[in-house]
Amino acid sequence: HRGGLGEKVKLSSIEKKTAVAATKSLGLNIAGVDMLRSERGPLVLEVNSSPGFEGVENVTGVDVAGKIIEFIEKQIERPLNRTKDKVGV
Repeated sequence: HRGGLGEKVKLSSIEKKTAVAATKSLGLNIAGVDMLRSERGPLVLEVNSSPGFEGVENVTGVDVAGKIIEFIEKQIERPLNRTKDKVGV
């Protein structure tokens, strides 16, 4: 929001695991996780429980809101006690 530009990148498996772990640690199923790449591995800057996806959608061409709806629909089809186990990336 402060003049930064989005860039499409391929996430490494450790970056994906870090984002999922950060999301789960806050008891969330869906979140936007801001990270920096470093020599020590991915560093989590913040986890957004209500993130804006406009920039991500513009850069990737992915309908993020649609993907979230699909994720929620799949969770509704499962028993309620299993929804805490799955987080989408």
